[in-house]
Amino acid sequence: MPVITTDVVNKLWGFCHTLRHDGIDYGDYIEQLTYLLFLKMADEKGIAIPEEYNWESLKDKAGTELTDHYTDILRKLREEKGILGDIFTSATSRFNNPVSLKKLINAIDEEEWTGMDVDVKGAAFEGLLEKSASEGKKGAGQYFTPRPLIQSIVKVMKPDPRKARDFTICDPACGTGGFLVGAYEWINNLVKGAFDKEDIKRIKTSTYFGQELVPRPRRLALMNMFLHGVEPKIHLGDTIYETPVGGHYDCILTNPPFGTKGANSAPQRDDFTVETSNKQLNFVQHIVNVLKPGGRAAIVLPDNCLFEDKAGEIFKYVMQDCNLHTVMRLPRGTFTPYSQGVKANVIFLQKGFPTEYVWIYDNRSNIEGITKKDRPLTEKHFEEFEYSFYPVC
Repeated sequence: MPVITTDVVNKLWGFCHTLRHDGIDYGDYIEQLTYLLFLKMADEKGIAIPEEYNWESLKDKAGTELTDHYTDILRKLREEKGILGDIFTSATSRFNNPVSLKKLINAIDEEEWTGMDVDVKGAAFEGLLEKSASEGKKGAGQYFTPRPLIQSIVKVMKPDPRKARDFTICDPACGTGGFLVGAYEWINNLVKGAFDKEDIKRIKTSTYFGQELVPRPRRLALMNMFLHGVEPKIHLGDTIYETPVGGHYDCILTNPPFGTKGANSAPQRDDFTVETSNKQLNFVQHIVNVLKPGGRAAIVLPDNCLFEDKAGEIFKYVMQDCNLHTVMRLPRGTFTPYSQGVKANVIFLQKGFPTEYVWIYDNRSNIEGITKKDRPLTEKHFEEFEYSFYPVC
């Protein structure tokens, strides 16, 4: 994590300890922080928020007037139509002490958040969740995929929504939206922000889709995309155990949550060929089913998933229906510090063509394990893979 981000995280986290005296726990603090950071960044970027409820209206107040106004802001914004209403769904204030709220507003106002690059802002949220995890709360790793890995996958997948007017990109386990943000940044950087007029509205409102089980990371995903000027459709719900929502997709980029078991029972899905309670294997079945013919996917999977009892059955039918052309073995420690001991891979496939050959790229052997400080994961770990990757059209 860059030094500037570490400083910001430490500053905000230090204030969290004082808020505990007001009865605000770590999870609630992070949630309240996301609301305030969003309002500040929207103000910096000139994104339209109703004037009476924007950042400027908030930062000039104090005392009970401030806490009352903050409560009104959250109520008003959760009643908004569209993505703003989705972002602030069920949002309520946890602040009772106006002095505490004012201190946090002042701390946020001191930073120029949009002056940082997107990864830095993402890392700030990640750092806060990591600290929350260290205090005994639920781990942050279920929400995050390392940014260098996301960027590498996006580079080789080239999710270009200009290819067709109905081109769609999806992450069915989107967490805080890292893959969706990465996919949009890739095309935005490619065209240098100069989309054709007939493409821009479609790309920003009808291209990016996701699903997430937990409300807080979903909110972060919506916020991050909205701050990019994009309005994704991210459904809140269980991808595996509920009836599928949405349609079929041209490109799926995803890192299903680690942990082999789902609800300790196999999903009752007519579209699943193999019955298993293994979470990742069910995600594989779901992904193959919701890909369009010719659609492509990149899926992060741990080693143990590939050798689980039902894995052979599932990958037999997957390789009949799809060209599973590439497996990249990831460096040991890729998911440090959240799941340090997990050995994982990325599988790349295209639907509609049977598998004839599988290229296995070993990005693990003869590579020192990743550590948080001394040997962090970087873009250089994937440069040779990207150079050697043969794109499937």
